[in-house]
Amino acid sequence: MKLTTVIMLTVGMALFTGCSGFQVLNFASPSRGNARITDLPYGTQPRQKLDVYRPQAAAPGARVIIFFYGGSWRSGNKADYRFVADALTARGFVVVVPDYRLYPAAIFPAFVEDGAAAILWVHDNISQFGGDPTQLYLMGHSAGAHIAAMLTLDARYLKAVGLDRNVIRATAGLSGPYDFVPTESDRAVFGLHPNAATPTIQPITYVDGDEPPMLLLHGLRDKTVEPANASRLAARIREAGGEVDCIFYPDRAHASVIIALAWPFRWLAPVLDDVTQYVQQH
Repeated sequence: MKLTTVIMLTVGMALFTGCSGFQVLNFASPSRGNARITDLPYGTQPRQKLDVYRPQAAAPGARVIIFFYGGSWRSGNKADYRFVADALTARGFVVVVPDYRLYPAAIFPAFVEDGAAAILWVHDNISQFGGDPTQLYLMGHSAGAHIAAMLTLDARYLKAVGLDRNVIRATAGLSGPYDFVPTESDRAVFGLHPNAATPTIQPITYVDGDEPPMLLLHGLRDKTVEPANASRLAARIREAGGEVDCIFYPDRAHASVIIALAWPFRWLAPVLDDVTQYVQQH
């Protein structure tokens, strides 16, 4: 089945049911009986809440994956990404999906700061849900991959909440902007003047070779975030002596990399297997 057909079917189901495309993926993906604990506050703001997913047969001290969703730093809801948590809990991971503040209610670096606060909450509380606080991994798609990369590469965010960035065992970035030219509307998200330089918003700026290991996954037909974002970041990390793996999926675009985590669409790309293997090896 062609990817365009998959997208059309997903959109059609969304229109028919009144749900977003990602909500349709939730319905199409089996939960496999995992336990979901919702709306746990990690801060005082309305969007500073997270959901925890625990595998039905979680081993004691399970690895924990904190997933940050995309949406151009403007949209998104943790409930829409149950299909991601279902995929990962089926592999034995405890999964945490936080909401975070969005533009225009907030601008950079608020959403990255929220990510740091969520990691602190997980570090301090996840043992209550069967997770091992010494086995924390980050994962994100698109804008969420940007957030995850900033938290991995720029140690200041976790230091501000009292953590060392080495609390992160490894990070998986899916279709992320790491070294990008912001559009005019993106400049507003980052509080940038029209001619302002952009190094402070770029994850690649903070590579020093001592960052936690990173896995970068990207579709070669991504027209939303150029695949060169992944290749440039990987090259910079290698030059600095850090650890990074980069996997490109031929004929896959921006959304298909995250859609591939949904049970009916895993034929699109081995994203789940690639992330699972990387986490288990680190």
